[in-house]
This record gives sequence, C-alpha cells and structure tokens, in this order.
Amino acid sequence: MANVRRSGRITLKARDENAPEENVKIRRKRKSEPSKKMPPAAKKQSYEIQKRWSEEGASPCVLVETPHKELEMTRDRSGFKQFRFKNIFIKTSPLPCLSWASSDDVWIKMLNKELKYVHDKGFLQQHPKLKPKMRAILLDWLLEVSEVYTLHRQTAYLAQDFFDRFMLTQDDMEKDRLQLIGITALFIASKMEEIYPPKLHEFAYVTDGACEEEAILEMELVMLKALNWNLCPETVITWLKLYAQVESLKDGVNFLVPQFSQDTYIQITQLLDLAILDINSLDYQYGILAAAAFCHFFSFDVVHKVSGLTWDNIAPCVRWMTPFMRTVSACPRAELKDFKKVMSDDRHNIQTHVDYLAMLSNAHQRQPDSQDSLSPAAIGGILTPPKSTEKPANH
Repeated sequence: MANVRRSGRITLKARDENAPEENVKIRRKRKSEPSKKMPPAAKKQSYEIQKRWSEEGASPCVLVETPHKELEMTRDRSGFKQFRFKNIFIKTSPLPCLSWASSDDVWIKMLNKELKYVHDKGFLQQHPKLKPKMRAILLDWLLEVSEVYTLHRQTAYLAQDFFDRFMLTQDDMEKDRLQLIGITALFIASKMEEIYPPKLHEFAYVTDGACEEEAILEMELVMLKALNWNLCPETVITWLKLYAQVESLKDGVNFLVPQFSQDTYIQITQLLDLAILDINSLDYQYGILAAAAFCHFFSFDVVHKVSGLTWDNIAPCVRWMTPFMRTVSACPRAELKDFKKVMSDDRHNIQTHVDYLAMLSNAHQRQPDSQDSLSPAAIGGILTPPKSTEKPANH
C-alpha cells in the first residue's frame, strides 16, 4: 500500500492483510487557487537535483536508444523543376585502383584543395609600391637558396605558395619587407617538407644581415596567422609528379614507387621554374599549370589520360606558356646534378637554379603583347647577397 511521507514523496510498502485500511487523502491544488510566489532562493533550491540513489552503485539513469525514424521519400518532384543539376565532378579520376585508399577519394580531396587554397595576381593592386619584377627576383633568389641548402622542389614551391597567399591577405607592403617575407616562407616550408631542415641561423645568414633571427620568428607567427595555418596545398610539383607517375605506371607496380624518367621530369620542372616567376602564372590553378607544361612534352591524349582535363581547360595556359617553352628549348638542356648525401634516385627532387631572370626577360620578349620586360636587376638592388670575394673588406 502507498504511504505518504512528510517530504511529499510516495513510496511503496508491503501490504498487511490484517491491518485496517487507511484512507489517504492527497490534497490537490485547485486551478482557481492563486499560486504563492516563492522567493528566488527557495525556487533555486527546488530545482536542485539531489543524489538519491543507493551507495551500492545502482543508478536510476538508463540510456534509451533513440527510435529510428525512416525518411519518407517524396515522389513529387515538381518543386525541383526550377533547379538544374549537373555532375560537379567534371574531371574523372585518372588514378588507378589503390590498395591503401580509394582512388576517387584521393582525387576528390586533391580537387578540393585547388578550391581551398586560392591565389590571385590581383594582390599587386593591394600593394601600389610593388612591381611584378620584384616578385620574380624574390622567387628566383628563393630557388637559388633552395639549391644551396639542398632543399626539395616541393619545399621551394611551398614557399612560393605561402608568399603569394600571404600577400593576398596584406595591404600596402613595403618593398624592403619582401626578402623577410620570402625567407620566412622558405623557413616554414622547410620545416613542413624537409626531414633535416636548415637551422634558423642559416636562413638569417643567407640574407647577409638583412634579416635577423628574431625578425624571421616574428614574421613566421604573422604569416601563420594570416594563412590560418593552411599549409598543405597541392603545389605545381605535386600535380606534375602525379601526372608523370600515372603516365609511366605499369600494371602490378606500387603506385607510390616512382616509375617516370628523371631526365624528362627535370626538363618539365625547368619550364615550370621559369613560368612561376611570371606574375601571370597566378591566373591558373596549379593542376592546370602542371598539365600545360606536361602538354609541351607529351601529346594531348596523354595529358587527358593523366589529368582528366579537356583541351578547353588547358588551351589558354598552353598558349601562354609557349614563349617560356621556346626560351627553355633555346637554352642548354637541363641535366641531373649530384648532391652530397642525396641518393641517386632522389636527385631529381632537389631544387636547382639557373639564370632564370635572363631567361624570363627572353621569354617576355617572345611574347607579342609583352609590355613589362624584366631586367635581371631589381629596383633598389639585387636580393641575392654578394659573394664573399665581392664584399668590401673591413679595415
């Protein structure tokens, strides 16, 4: 039988058959009775949850699975007539079947990065004091520093991406800050890509005293915040290696093991090294740039096979890159270089440098509508530090 405690709670008690029945009257509050206002302290106390379960470990809380509600598929599609749907995956995946991942997922993630990491040559409009030739000289110097410190091509191209995207977030930058931004971009990229990156003092040393170690560290924080820590784009080199691997891949071979010709690869990279110095290279996505360079060494059928791109996708970039290709063809053929502590099968991945500024000036002269020819010297001097034999002696 139910007994009423003073606390107002109802508890269950075993019923005694011989005991007389008790009439329990529970007074219920009428609707007409006005409610008594409780003081704030009492109201707060009334909502407190007290621990009332036994100390033996039993809990009154029970997890109840939420019942599954099946979605009802509508058959009436009349409301969708005003919309037009099309397949957003314009480029089909050229990747073979992978044992460690879905080739479609890998391909889609790479395409999504092209949309996430935005670069635009319009950043120069935000910096009236800067000229396209200043960017070209800075990037040429970074390629030279990369070869001196035996950095990989991916490191140099990461630095180029960091620089261009960082400048897109800034306004009215002074030209004397470019070298600090450039060497900081290379400093960040080397920590991202290299197993044994150069030390901070080595990056400061190569600037010949123009950038101190503390200044590089301070600029590093500024750049990382401006880039929102988005440091993993698919660079031009990433796309080029993918295209070269797909083109040369044989059945039954591990996709991660390079199969392409190192000699052909460095010829294409030399073309890309020259092309990225031009500010107009930022008009194209990195995958388009790599495919256009690939098209100058292979037929379009091969390019379509390895990239999934149509001729309409790459034709403008191929035409724009033609003067650069003619310039590269007129220069001595690129050859593989030997580097200390670098295996022979990794030589093609090390960034190299030639006189790209002179080649860029030649390429601009080959462009019929070129109005901004480039001279090897920058306004305000050359960024590359002078050789030790050319430095004035301290007396």
